[in-house]
Formats: sequence, C-alpha cells, structure tokens
Amino acid sequence: MHPRRLTPSMSLLVAFEAAARHLSFTRAADELSLTQSAVSRQVAALESLLEVTLFRREGRQISLTEVGAGYQRELGGALQRIRSASLQAMAFRTGKGSIHLASLPTFASKWLIPRMSDFYRRHPDIHVHIHSRIGQFDLELAGMDAVIGVGDGHWHGLTPHLLMEEELVPVISPALAEAVPTMTPIDLARQLLLVVTGRPLVWRQWFHAHDLPDAAMRLGPQFELTSHLVQAVAAGLGVGLVPSCLVEDELRTGTLKLALPSSLQTGLSYYLFVSPMKAGLPHVSAFTSWLTGSNAEARG
Repeated sequence: MHPRRLTPSMSLLVAFEAAARHLSFTRAADELSLTQSAVSRQVAALESLLEVTLFRREGRQISLTEVGAGYQRELGGALQRIRSASLQAMAFRTGKGSIHLASLPTFASKWLIPRMSDFYRRHPDIHVHIHSRIGQFDLELAGMDAVIGVGDGHWHGLTPHLLMEEELVPVISPALAEAVPTMTPIDLARQLLLVVTGRPLVWRQWFHAHDLPDAAMRLGPQFELTSHLVQAVAAGLGVGLVPSCLVEDELRTGTLKLALPSSLQTGLSYYLFVSPMKAGLPHVSAFTSWLTGSNAEARG
C-alpha cells in the first residue's frame, strides 16, 4: 500500500477531526477559519483517500459512521500529542510551558496544592494542570507529563523521583479520644476499622506490627478516596489508618486525634514519576527540581 494513503495531509486530518467533534461542517469551518464548502471538500478528499465513508450525510445533518467514530478516537489523541509536542518544542526557547500532572486526589488537595503558591512565585510562566488519578496507567495515552503516586518506585517506562516515605498513623474523632483517653492497641482493635479501597491490607500490617490476630479485625466501610475516609473518621464512623502527611491540618486543628503515638512504616513511598521524553524540558525540569527538594525550605 502506498504510504501516502496511510499518512493523509494535516489539513485533511484537522478538518475531519473538527467536523467529527462538532458534528457540523459549518462549526468546524468557523473554528478553522475556512468556508463550509472547504471543510466538506477536505473531508470528502480524506474519505476518497482512505476509501471509506466517515460521515453519514442526511440533508444538513451529519453523523459519524462506525469507522468514522473509531478514526476520530485514534486521531483525536494523536493530534493532541502533536500539539503538545509543538508546545514543548517552543518551550525550549522561552523557558515557559505547561505541565499536565496526574496525582492521587487527596495528596494533591492536602499536600501539593497548598505548596503550589511557592512554585508559582518562583516560576510564574509555568502552569501546572493537576489531574486526579488512582493506580497506574499509560501517561502518553492519558496526555500526562508526570504523575505523583505511592509505591515501590517502579512504574514501567518512567523515571522515579523520591518525595517522601509513607508513614501511616491511626486517627480517631475527638469524641472517641475523650471517651477512651488512654487508648491501647487492643482498645483500637475493638473499634470499626475504616478502609481505603485501594489499600485493603494496611490494617493487617498494623495488626501484625502490634502482635494482634487478624481475626480480631472489625473491618468497616470502604472509601475510594482518603479524604472521604478522613471525613468519616471525624464524623465518628470509625478509626482510620492514613498517611500522616494528609492529616497535618486536621491534627493541628483538633478535627482528628491520634489514637496512639506510634506510626506504621509501610515500606512504600511517594514518588514523582516523569516520562524520560519530557524530563529534559525546561518547565518539567524546573518543577521536578522544586518538588524533589531544591526548594525544600519553602515546602516545609
């Protein structure tokens, strides 16, 4: 097959993508500063080149065929990556740019975002767009440049930068702290134990660390987000075992209380994972340096 059929011109692809997104040749033309007939001709030329029908035309209405819908899904991501690559190339000249950062939701809201004002003070021309993600995923397909996650430092194809070791602390409501002022591990084991869905075994680790049998666990409701579990603990629904870095404010203000002075080292850590293809970009490098410790005095 001739390579040209597999690599249509950018003008044909952009016209199709805009028309597919709007389901309108007219609105696509407005977006691209072209005439409606020009967009229609470019889409027709693409269909002729591929020898498939991408749109159903019913009067002035158009809709995607099954082939067209599949082509749009693949093409949309590819065009976004091309635009992103162009922005990154221009960023080398200016030192400016934007970063699409994925992060665990509660870590972003409780730890990262409160510290971002210092980053923007130092780098006012770099914008960090924060997206919530749980678990591992393909950064390229998701359009992300970097991700903050917790684990053992291994994420296929990405470079890890250690942020901090994970330390879990048992937290309770002020009412429970008042009712049981000198709580022991056995006292805590008698309470309803709240669980984060993605970390179902942390209470077992805590029980083993305190020589308590698994059979004594009273596991309660599960929560997808640590922030929801923290709210449940504050409301008196049970006891939480949560990263200490995520409850600093609650412990300081008294919304939560430490059940016991001891903590649990899980052996996991928080990392910034960066795509090697993006690591050398000035704005990504600046954010990495700031986050991993060169500005530690400002991050606290």
